[in-house]
Amino acid sequence: MGSLQATLIFLILLQVFNITATKDGEWKTASATYSKETDGSIITEGACGYGDLHKISYGKYSAGLSSILFNRGSTCGACYELRCVDHILWCLQGSPSIILTATDFCPPNFGLSADYGGWCNFPKEHFEMSEAAFTEIAERRADFVPVQYRRVKCERRGGLRFTVSGSSHFYQVLITNVGSDGEAVAVKVKGSKTGWIPMARNWGQIWQSNVNLRGQPLSFEVTSSSGRTITSYNVAPAKWEFGQTFEGKQF
Repeated sequence: MGSLQATLIFLILLQVFNITATKDGEWKTASATYSKETDGSIITEGACGYGDLHKISYGKYSAGLSSILFNRGSTCGACYELRCVDHILWCLQGSPSIILTATDFCPPNFGLSADYGGWCNFPKEHFEMSEAAFTEIAERRADFVPVQYRRVKCERRGGLRFTVSGSSHFYQVLITNVGSDGEAVAVKVKGSKTGWIPMARNWGQIWQSNVNLRGQPLSFEVTSSSGRTITSYNVAPAKWEFGQTFEGKQF
């Protein structure tokens, strides 16, 4: 085979690979480490306000994101596919991938170099994973690996979940189990005696309103990052209590 033929075949194969990669979605480069927990999972409350991550089903497939990815909490609930790449010693053979949910913030450490220790320093794109999830794509002995990632749709079982908290003068709702985009970017609440009331983001995926809604059945309108809106009517009965969780519709 001549050099010209070999070059043409290589260019054809490269074009096929590029088309396939485009169809699969755009992969971006980042890095990943893991947090050691007694049961191999991240279970702390985190910067998204989710509480015990096992109770809301995110469990070990949760991740803390660096500043540029976390975006002040607006990406809480988003799903990412990760795979370990470009490291013969640490990446598992076949480059398996996993799906993670953004549940926490990985804070910067400007006292350390971005190449060692300051993984989450701006503008680094970094994922801090649970040990159990990390070992599905890389060797446990590795403390840092290069990865590729891409945004994917979130596959959830059941409907959106609304956990109510606060007091008679300060009402909050934590929204979890959001499918599709994974992110709630706007929320409204309605009692039987009110119209639709826009709620403000308190932090992460905790939304708040100062209107007293005790004694009223509650309905919620949630808008995702793609602009889709879903309305769940009367998900909480009139006698709802703080600390209770109610299930609505799903995207």
